[in-house]
Amino acid sequence: MKGIVLAAGLNTRLYPVTVAVNKQLLPVYDKPMIYYPLSILLMAGIRDILVIADPYNVSAFQRLLGSGEQLGVKFSYAVQWVPRGIADAFIVGEWFVNGSRCALVLGDNVFFGPSLEKAVSEAVNFDDGAMVFGYPVEDPRSFGVVEFDPEGNVLSLEEKPKQPKSNYAVPGLYFYDNHVVEMTKMLKPSDRGELEITDLNKAYLSENKLKVKLLDDDLQWFDTGTHDSLLHASNEVARYQRDTGTYVGCLEEVAYRMGFISKEQLKVLGKRYKNTAYGQYLQKVADGG
Repeated sequence: MKGIVLAAGLNTRLYPVTVAVNKQLLPVYDKPMIYYPLSILLMAGIRDILVIADPYNVSAFQRLLGSGEQLGVKFSYAVQWVPRGIADAFIVGEWFVNGSRCALVLGDNVFFGPSLEKAVSEAVNFDDGAMVFGYPVEDPRSFGVVEFDPEGNVLSLEEKPKQPKSNYAVPGLYFYDNHVVEMTKMLKPSDRGELEITDLNKAYLSENKLKVKLLDDDLQWFDTGTHDSLLHASNEVARYQRDTGTYVGCLEEVAYRMGFISKEQLKVLGKRYKNTAYGQYLQKVADGG
């Protein structure tokens, strides 16, 4: 399975902060935002990853992440020249997907919690149709909402419904079979001129090939689309790391624990940040801490 991180868009809700910088390059506590969704793909065992960015910032992502060789993975890059919706990622990345199964994660979604690795490792083995996740929220009217039966079969999907049929929102993490590009090509742009991810999921639903996996309540999810939610996510990451002694979204650690790099390689990566708590943490992990 391959993975795509969509890190494009205008990010106007965070103006003026994002006038000159891509949102996914902003810090969520002590790491660039994009580290968090990338860590999810690595947890799932995905080592071939495409980062899709806007034309003004793709070089910044390349400087930040490089080829991926240092993590035992491969990063490729592509440009979404015009914001045409989330599902457009599969059109932009058609050459990359190339008939493979593919996971898509949004670059501004932050997930963490003890059960996260288990959830994504199970989803990566899903090979027929599509799988979305369900996360309980207090006010589902602000989200895409999924209704499902006891077996996890999706019954309906609604975008910001006035009368939600469940309290489960669909976060920005999706797993698709090897038909995802052709399914995307059959979509029609919405009224706002975009290829909507909800429409893609509904296309799978129409063929009875859409499943939902509920995320455990020990897991936290943040869509960092506003100043308040970005601050809240940063504070929660800081609290979690302080309370547990475990870092969130640490690409080097995930790569090491997944067996992508050796202990010696992890130590080398830690020395790069030796004057920071981040680098000291990597050294601690390499030493068995």
